[in-house]
Amino acid sequence: MPPLTEPAVRNALAGFQDPETGRGAMQLEQIHRINLRDGKLSVTLGLTSWAAPLWQETGAELAALLRGRFPGQSVEVAVEEHRRPAEPAGQLGLTAKSVIAVGAGKGGVGKSSIASYLACGLARAGAKVGLMDADVYGPSVPHLFGINETPRLIDGKIQPVETAGVKILSMGLLVPPQEAVVWRGPMLHGALTQFVRDTAWGDLDYLIVDMPPGTGDVAISLSQLLDVTGAVVVCTPQDVALLDATKAINMFRKVQIEVLGMVENMSFFICPSCNARHEIFGSGGAKRRAVEMDVPLLGELPLDTALRVLGDEGRVFASFDHEPTRQYLEAIPHTLVGNLVRARRARPAMPTLPLL
Repeated sequence: MPPLTEPAVRNALAGFQDPETGRGAMQLEQIHRINLRDGKLSVTLGLTSWAAPLWQETGAELAALLRGRFPGQSVEVAVEEHRRPAEPAGQLGLTAKSVIAVGAGKGGVGKSSIASYLACGLARAGAKVGLMDADVYGPSVPHLFGINETPRLIDGKIQPVETAGVKILSMGLLVPPQEAVVWRGPMLHGALTQFVRDTAWGDLDYLIVDMPPGTGDVAISLSQLLDVTGAVVVCTPQDVALLDATKAINMFRKVQIEVLGMVENMSFFICPSCNARHEIFGSGGAKRRAVEMDVPLLGELPLDTALRVLGDEGRVFASFDHEPTRQYLEAIPHTLVGNLVRARRARPAMPTLPLL
């Protein structure tokens, strides 16, 4: 066993990777403090809010590494925030570290609800999150969050409406509720450009984009406007929904957007009286299709009357307080970020060099 000295500890920490970049946490100055006192080792690890859903397990991972290197020693790891602002991405100046599109091959599968759950889950974990409702023809995000105020314009920038820790912009906040939006492709492209370029999103870890259902102009516009990290495809267990989900996956791949995974909504129903599980729409469909399409399954969300009621009441953010479904809701953002971290650690980001 090596002696417990600060140089030995630093040597042990040299290969530990930052979840966000995949580069060495020591190299990035994210080991904030090392304390050796009375034979006890305590380390303070700095992690960015982008990695907030994985703070606890990343700290445990570091503690396990140190206990393996120094057997029998008392080891404590504390985690605190390490600030690393997002850099402007693309020509529109959006400062978001990850842009996640949420789409579906057809309507009626709960795509907007899943996009909202994903945004709320990331925000509850501590990440800085924006939610852009790009479903221009049927914007439902304002209803799900219970907001109806018109965004303000300050210094030429649209100010997104913030609620439950999520910054939100939707066409539903800019037009009367009963008014239909009748636009062709170029007008959609212009609206999305404004939503990105002319909105004061601020420094974001994640921008979640609620896409229109189907395979249309918005996916093409999005791929042209933004450096999209990837897409999440929502489906239900029925074969007809899975066929449309396959089309959505192929659409994203055609426009060079990586598919980060599938979410199966309305996956099953648990009877509140007898606690029995009922596969109303079949079972295992999304899991099998995910294997066939070589994409991860991010989670399965059950049918639950309480979730429907909370959405209808404009309190989708309170869904995480509903105990029977909390574990399923929390699993989706946790699995998504975990998959992103594994990919980044396998291919660490290259450091940016200043231009001379």
